[in-house]
Amino acid sequence: MSIANINHFIGGQPAAGTSTRAMDVFNPATGAVTGQVALANGADVDAAVAAAQAAFPAWSDTPPIRRARVMFKFLELVNQHKDELAHLITAEHGKVFTDAQGEVARGIDIIEFSCGIPQLLKGDFTDQVSTGIDNWTLRQPLGVVAGITPFNFPVMVPMWMFPVAIAAGNTFILKPSPTDPSASLLMAELFKKAGLPDGVFNVVQGDKEAVDALLVHPDVKAISFVGSTPIANYIYETGAHHGKRVQALGGAKNHMVVMPDADLDQAVDALIGAAYGSAGERCMAISVAVLVGDVADKIMPKLIERTKALKVLNGTNLAAEMGPIVTAAAHQRITGYIEAGAQEGAQMLVDGRVFDAAQTGEGCANGFWMGGTLFDHVTTDMKIYKEEIFGPVLSCVRVPDFAQAVKIINDHEFGNGVSCFTRDGNVAREFARRIQVGMVGINVPIPVPMAWHGFGGWKKSLFGDMHAYGEEGVRFYTKQKSIMQRWPESIGKGAEFVMPTAK
Repeated sequence: MSIANINHFIGGQPAAGTSTRAMDVFNPATGAVTGQVALANGADVDAAVAAAQAAFPAWSDTPPIRRARVMFKFLELVNQHKDELAHLITAEHGKVFTDAQGEVARGIDIIEFSCGIPQLLKGDFTDQVSTGIDNWTLRQPLGVVAGITPFNFPVMVPMWMFPVAIAAGNTFILKPSPTDPSASLLMAELFKKAGLPDGVFNVVQGDKEAVDALLVHPDVKAISFVGSTPIANYIYETGAHHGKRVQALGGAKNHMVVMPDADLDQAVDALIGAAYGSAGERCMAISVAVLVGDVADKIMPKLIERTKALKVLNGTNLAAEMGPIVTAAAHQRITGYIEAGAQEGAQMLVDGRVFDAAQTGEGCANGFWMGGTLFDHVTTDMKIYKEEIFGPVLSCVRVPDFAQAVKIINDHEFGNGVSCFTRDGNVAREFARRIQVGMVGINVPIPVPMAWHGFGGWKKSLFGDMHAYGEEGVRFYTKQKSIMQRWPESIGKGAEFVMPTAK
């Protein structure tokens, strides 16, 4: 089997870079090495920034309607190649193909939103704010901006960032995860085919060395990041220290409250899909079920049955419900959490470590496989409750009433996503108002906002002031300029030494 060399994309061209470091890329389903991705050094990052900086004056001066036309063409090309992108995701991440198709579709939503940039960039105008004076605002691009994105959504999360940033007139450097880097290069090629000028969109493959080079580079004006909370905190502090605008989305511990009046079959469907879909490797995955009152005893047999029956298969098999874990290291980390849960006294009802890889598909015996794990009687002092596992592990916490459910969620350090299943309108309203979490679902297990609303959590799930994409994304990638104007005929004679006021 041939091993692909996965390089950078700088100044409109594939680029090998000057670094001699590289990293293996695996197919998680088979455990086989399928590629080697270059790991950029500081000089490679400098080259990408220089290309983006050179392209910025002309691109930022391009009328928004012409930038939108490039976005429309890019949208058309991505739609034509969406299954090709999905196959790349499955081959390097491991998520099932239908899930990968859904990821690409949600990314396409952001491109569609960005095609409306002429409307989104409109400013405000006030005639005659004072005698003979008019006042208006503009939103102008920042310059060179960068996105640092995680392994779990190699297409969708970059598309949270670069379509909005580029449509707004910025030039962009994407630093994708080295775990599944190939999709980034296909996106770059499609953008070039769409007519995007060279240097407007660049891809730098790499690890911490590339990240640190972007964080300190004086010509990078803003950084967007999605990943774990410790790294998000580091990105935020380091980027802000170097004068950059930073939007850093961190980790999560998403709860789903099941009230006694909920439709149990719907709640089970929601928990199984949201906990084990994409092997739990989603920042919006439900990892904690908060079971209120007597609902626990009713729902637990159903959860056990469904967890045991999960179709864990090679993601290329359209019957698959869950694929492999993304890397051997992640598999080991998740296994450690499962062991910790058992040691701390949680009741393990289904053990995902006991799994026969031979059933997953031909040639998959050496893949990074595990089944779903289900814990009951988890308490809030346990490690598996407090920390983000990022794997197919569902922890069930029993609480006596709605007030206690709200309290334990509000007490958690993360506040990314949350859901409540109920038939009671008052409970739903109170939950939505009182819960201290950024994204809330009522009978919706994964409440990822649509492209025009914006994505972001609260507390330690978000560092920075603005959420990703939507109108907040436009604000993040632009700066407001206020202009006041008057003409000589309306200017009174003589110097004025007092604060200007409306006259």
